[in-house]
Amino acid sequence: MAVSKQQKVEILEALVVKIKEAQSIGFATTNTMTVSEFAELRTSLREVGATYTLAKKTLVKKALKDALDIEIDLSKFEWQVGFVCSNEDAVAGLGKVNDLVKKSKGEKISWVASIFEWELKDLEETKVIAGMPSRETLLSRLVGSMMSPLSGMARFMDAAAKEVEAQGKTKVGELEAKKEETSEEAPAEEKTEA
Repeated sequence: MAVSKQQKVEILEALVVKIKEAQSIGFATTNTMTVSEFAELRTSLREVGATYTLAKKTLVKKALKDALDIEIDLSKFEWQVGFVCSNEDAVAGLGKVNDLVKKSKGEKISWVASIFEWELKDLEETKVIAGMPSRETLLSRLVGSMMSPLSGMARFMDAAAKEVEAQGKTKVGELEAKKEETSEEAPAEEKTEA
């Protein structure tokens, strides 16, 4: 089905808007992906505020030039080239596509390039960026590391409360310290050897 000139203009305008709103853009070639696999990918991307778009290479190239003044030659890539736009978290959308790249071992979808922090990145840089943890993951790790000392303090207080109760005391300060029995023979033996 042929696309009219007016339809191409509308598609181009939509692509320019999508690219301008994105925090990062990843380009991937797709081969033999089924409609259900695309639907599954798009659903997972929506969860992290990202989209995956397929369009003619010439339209994508023109949209990039119009939106970000970045030129990329997509015509040299075999198969069709799609792009993921991460709108909320710059890495999350790339990470979701990267999961699919790893799962298919690059046979159905593979990275080409990306635009991260408004700079064009090559294939190797794209793989590194796509493999980074998302903002949500980093925040959960931060909270976990901040909670660790608090959890330790809570366990200590719980153990102290149980010890107070076991000894029939009313305050922690009333607890008697347990003395370790030391053997008098061991230091004497050490002296004779020296």
